[in-house]
Amino acid sequence: MLRTSITYLFVFCSMYLFAQETTSHCKDPAFHKKVDKSIAYSVPVLDVDDLKIDMEQYLILDAREEEEFNTSHIQGAHLVGYDHLDLTSLEGISKDTKIVVYCSIGYRSEKVGEKIMALGFRKVYNLYGSIFEWANRNYPLEDVNDSNTLEVHTYNKKWSQWLINPDRVKVW
Repeated sequence: MLRTSITYLFVFCSMYLFAQETTSHCKDPAFHKKVDKSIAYSVPVLDVDDLKIDMEQYLILDAREEEEFNTSHIQGAHLVGYDHLDLTSLEGISKDTKIVVYCSIGYRSEKVGEKIMALGFRKVYNLYGSIFEWANRNYPLEDVNDSNTLEVHTYNKKWSQWLINPDRVKVW
């Protein structure tokens, strides 16, 4: 009986993780593989197309650093940072609020998402492919002055390889 229960649990968990991995994607297969290997799926993922369609339903949090955020961010995003995490923007927010966290590719945002979930928030998502995938799909970004921008802070030259949209300007 116990062995059967454990087997069912294993199969269910495997199906759950597989479903998460296949419902979100990056347009570039190499970038998709990089993102998939960089995150642990400890926070449910949200595809950038799904966020774009339904942005007003989410509190959008940017888990990058201030210089990255000031270069460009998703419209309406609140900077929470990573190295100097500041979650004061969650004060007074219902634990049932839909929250999506993003960074460059999804690693830092997953770690911040875990911390937000530990605070009792129940609808927390990690944006799959994060701002790089958002920019790769040519969705709009704004700068620190709330003006449209084509610039994307790519962290450094090595990470800039994952920003493949030729219409975007890489900054590091």
